[in-house]
Amino acid sequence: MHQDLNLLASPMHHSLTVFALFIAMVAGHARATNPVQWAEIRVVDQETGLGVPLVELETVNSLVLVTDNAGRIAFHEPGLMGRPIFFTIKSHGYEFPKDGFGFHGTRVPPQPGEPAILKIRRIQPAERLCRLTGEGLYRDTVLLGHKAPLADPLNPGLVAGQDSVQTVIFRNQVLWLWGDTLRMDYPLGIFRMAGAITPVPDPKLPESNPQGGIPFRYFTDAKGFARNMMPLPERPEGVIWINAPCVVKDERGTEVLVAHYSRRKGLADELEHGIALYDPIKDQFTVIKELPLTETWRHPAGHPISISKDGENWLLFGSPNPNIRVRATLKDVLNPASYEAFTCFKPGKNAKNSNPATDPKGVPMWRWQKETPPTDSPAEMKWIKDGILKPEHARFSPADAAHPADRIQLHNGTVRWNEYRRKWVLIACQVMGKPSFLGEIWYSEADEPTGPFARAVRVATHDRQTLYNVNHHAFFDREGGRHIHFEGTYTNEFSGNPSKTPRYNYNQVLFRLDLGGKVMEQLRN
Repeated sequence: MHQDLNLLASPMHHSLTVFALFIAMVAGHARATNPVQWAEIRVVDQETGLGVPLVELETVNSLVLVTDNAGRIAFHEPGLMGRPIFFTIKSHGYEFPKDGFGFHGTRVPPQPGEPAILKIRRIQPAERLCRLTGEGLYRDTVLLGHKAPLADPLNPGLVAGQDSVQTVIFRNQVLWLWGDTLRMDYPLGIFRMAGAITPVPDPKLPESNPQGGIPFRYFTDAKGFARNMMPLPERPEGVIWINAPCVVKDERGTEVLVAHYSRRKGLADELEHGIALYDPIKDQFTVIKELPLTETWRHPAGHPISISKDGENWLLFGSPNPNIRVRATLKDVLNPASYEAFTCFKPGKNAKNSNPATDPKGVPMWRWQKETPPTDSPAEMKWIKDGILKPEHARFSPADAAHPADRIQLHNGTVRWNEYRRKWVLIACQVMGKPSFLGEIWYSEADEPTGPFARAVRVATHDRQTLYNVNHHAFFDREGGRHIHFEGTYTNEFSGNPSKTPRYNYNQVLFRLDLGGKVMEQLRN
């Protein structure tokens, strides 16, 4: 102890201490006088003035920047500040004006305290509002010192990416369920569904507007990361996907939440499937009934619709078109013999490989029945290609309103009742589309949920990127249903494009569509 005191009192130690204090003062002064000064670049929709997310700005030397949910970029490059920098500007479904040489872009002198506002023109009917999941939702907005509309604007649930959302209203809350969920601390995340809850939206309340994002309350583990919603520890092999969550009454008249589950080795190999029951105490799904692997359609599927017909309550299943139905009771949902398919296949054991049953004029004879599988858009498209079905007789393969000779083969999507249109409206992805294989989104409508959906309008487009498994959230409909909201998984998967958009790749992106404007004009013309 005495030696330590003597050391502290020594001239050498005093000199070292003064020097250390001097260095600390210099470093502190440098930090105080030379903090990182971010320059703000913001891209806005020239029609609405709202910031546009997912806009790419690329410099001449290939530095790529992507706008956050508010349309902002926080720019700081030591050698490029305060001098004119040319940015090429592009965004799916939007277009920046060309200059005299045909380049879509402009010069910006990035300067702290002097925001550069760039206006971009939307060329698709749907507005891209925001990214809903993943890290850095409002990264640039936070760096620039602006207030973000979400309580956690950076990394809710600590997730890096989330795939394909399912939603259901249960016990006065919206339950959100996602497929594979990625984490930031390791390439493998969770693969047995993640979940969150939000209040049921009230369209009259401003806070229910999803324009700036959705305040998910994730179900998380002890570390704060999203946890498995159907863990099934006794069956450790394979991923688990939950589909078609729906609320039905059990024999006591109590509302319960059930869904279809599939335990899989990959996209192709199914290990097990059946009906899962939601436990509201544990906030997890458990197996209530396992189904034979040979049972391919007699179970919940897609995004359910509840309807009343002939004095009975029914659930309609199928994606994008509802072509399966069952009475809305737990007893019936659990019983494959209760399911009916909407089909025009000829009856028989190999019905799905057969031609349509038609009347003398060649019109398909659609019917509800229990033996033959449902008919869908791929089957119709094959018949049209083979000359077996006239295009105008298709029910689930609408004509492109802009090019009526072209038919749209539908992938996944939803059908919802819309009060504004007084129609059943369809939002669905196209398979084998252009300019993206699985990223062209279409709108159609019909008098019945089962169609026919005769014409469709493209409402969102993607350039060699994917937006799949789109889901129209009718609980967010506003202005009496004039404005509807849908989301989908944005990814480079299935696109043939190796480029992954930072932060946006493998995440959910939200759109808003106005059903009172150009969409209806295109549908009628």
